[in-house]
Amino acid sequence: MRPLILLDVDGPLSPWAAPRHAKPAGYVEHQLKVSRWGRRKLRMWLDPGHGPKLLALAGAADAELAWATTWEHQANTLMGPAIGLPRLRVVEFPGEPTEWKFPAVARFGAGRPLAWLDDDFDTFPQARREFLDRRGELPTELIAVNPRTGLTTEHFDALETWLRELKTGSSSGS
Repeated sequence: MRPLILLDVDGPLSPWAAPRHAKPAGYVEHQLKVSRWGRRKLRMWLDPGHGPKLLALAGAADAELAWATTWEHQANTLMGPAIGLPRLRVVEFPGEPTEWKFPAVARFGAGRPLAWLDDDFDTFPQARREFLDRRGELPTELIAVNPRTGLTTEHFDALETWLRELKTGSSSGS
């Protein structure tokens, strides 16, 4: 089965916790019109280099990129084009606040190796442990991203290493 690379927006792709006047290197400010916000626009920093890097890594490993963000389908219309990503499949989160994203990701990634870039893995530690336990021997890599910095070279290196190990059969879960 093709491995999955799951992407969160807030934190990894948009470093929401970075100091307001200290835009991280490579990021471009976007003013996004979000329908549910009326006339107000959302300021978001996105790095246009992230899309090509993610596509290259996924392509080299024959992996599938997908959104695992509470922005759900809006990620395809608001964030994806800003960083050069095509329309991706979306993990939908039907109101599972007590266990965060883990049950929906478990369903979406059932039976497939997956790497997941997110900044909130520690929010629900019990749900994370149960998620990893249920995945058992399936290769699973949770790549925690600091929401002050967003994705860095180290995150891309970790993803590339995991994908390479997956191809050679030496990948382990995290």
